[in-house]
Amino acid sequence: MPAIDTQTYSFTDKGRFGIIALGAGAVGIVLTVIGAFTDSHTFFASWLTAFAFWTTIVLGALFFVMLQHVTGAVWSVVTRRAAEALSMTLPLLLVFFVPLLFGLHDLFHWTHAEEVASDRLLQWKSPYLNTTFFIIRGLVFFVIWIGLAWWLNRSSLAQDADRNPMHTVTLRKLSAGGIFLFAFSLTFAAFDWLMSLEPHWYSTIFGVYVFTGGFLTSLAFLTLFFQYLRGSGILAEQITTEHYHDLGRLLFAFTVFWAYIGGSQYYLIWYANIPEETMWYLARWDHGWHAVTLLLIFGHFVIPFVTLLFFRLKRNAMVLRIIAGLIVVMHFVDMFWLVMPTFSDGGVHISWMHFTAVVGIGGLVLWLFWMRYTAHRAIPVFDPKLEDSIAHRV
Repeated sequence: MPAIDTQTYSFTDKGRFGIIALGAGAVGIVLTVIGAFTDSHTFFASWLTAFAFWTTIVLGALFFVMLQHVTGAVWSVVTRRAAEALSMTLPLLLVFFVPLLFGLHDLFHWTHAEEVASDRLLQWKSPYLNTTFFIIRGLVFFVIWIGLAWWLNRSSLAQDADRNPMHTVTLRKLSAGGIFLFAFSLTFAAFDWLMSLEPHWYSTIFGVYVFTGGFLTSLAFLTLFFQYLRGSGILAEQITTEHYHDLGRLLFAFTVFWAYIGGSQYYLIWYANIPEETMWYLARWDHGWHAVTLLLIFGHFVIPFVTLLFFRLKRNAMVLRIIAGLIVVMHFVDMFWLVMPTFSDGGVHISWMHFTAVVGIGGLVLWLFWMRYTAHRAIPVFDPKLEDSIAHRV
C-alpha cells in the first residue's frame, strides 16, 4: 500500500500501483502488436479507439487545471496536483500517436489518391485533408498541449519550492490564454482524428462533443483515484465528503452538457434531413448498432443523470464510485461508437485488440501518471488558498 508523510505530504512508499499498471500496459502493448501482424486493419482501428479514449481523458485533466486557475476556485486546490500529474503524460501519448501515422491509409478514406481523384468533394477538401498537413497539425496540437502542461506543472512545483504566492497569478494568466489555445487545438484534433474518418460528413459542434466527453471522464477518473487514495489512508482528511460532493456536481453538470451537445447535433441533422448528414447517424443505427447507441444514451446519460440528481447520492462514496466507473466505461463505448461504424459495414464487430489496446496504452499512461504524482508532494502545500480548500464546506 502507498504511504505518505503527513507533515510534508511527500510519498514515503509508492506501493505497487505503478508496477501493476506498467505490467498490464506492457502485456497489452505486446498482445496488440502481435495482433497487428495478423489483422493490421483491425489493429489500427482499435489503436485509434484506445488512443482517442486516453488522450481525451488526459486533455480533460489539463482543462481541469486551467479551469481552476482561471476561476480562482478554492475547493479544488487540494485536488489539483493529481490532475497536473495526469496532464504530464501527454509526451507518452505523443509516442502512441506515431503508430497511427503508419495506418493512415487503413484509417482515412481521403489518403487514397484514386478516391480523391474521382470525388469532387474530397478534391475540394484536399488542401486541408492531406497527409503532410495532417501530420504537421498533429505535432502542433501536441506541442501546444505538452507546452501548457509543462508550464503549469513547472510553476505549481516552483511554488512548493520557493513559497512565492505570485506563482498563483502567473498560473491564472497562463491558463487564461491557454484555454483558448486548448479549445482550438482540441476542436481541430477531433475533426482530424475522428470526424475525418468519414470525410463527406461534418458537424461544427463535433469538437465540443468530444471535449465534453473527455472532460467528464477525467472528472470521473479523478473521483475514482481520490477514493483509491482514501482507501489507502492518503489525504483522507484533506479530500473530504465536501470535495466529493463538488466532483459529483461537476459530473452531473457535464453529464447534462454532454447529452445537450450530442442531442443538439442529432436533432439539427434529423430536422434538416439532408442525406450527406443523416448517413453518419444511419451507420450508427443500422446493422445492430442501435443497441450500442441505446446503451450509450442510457449508460452515459440517463443513469448518471437520475442518480446524480439527488443531493445525498452525490455524497455517498459507493454510489459516486459506481457512477464514476460507469462514466469511464461509457466513454470508451462512445469512442468505439465514433470510430468503428466506419469499418464495420456488416454490423458491430468487437475484437480482442480493442481491449488489449486500451489496457496497453492505459497501463503505461497510468504508470507514468503515478510516477509523476508520487515524485512530488501530493498537494500544492504553499498555495495561498490551500487551507481554505481543506476547510471547504458546501
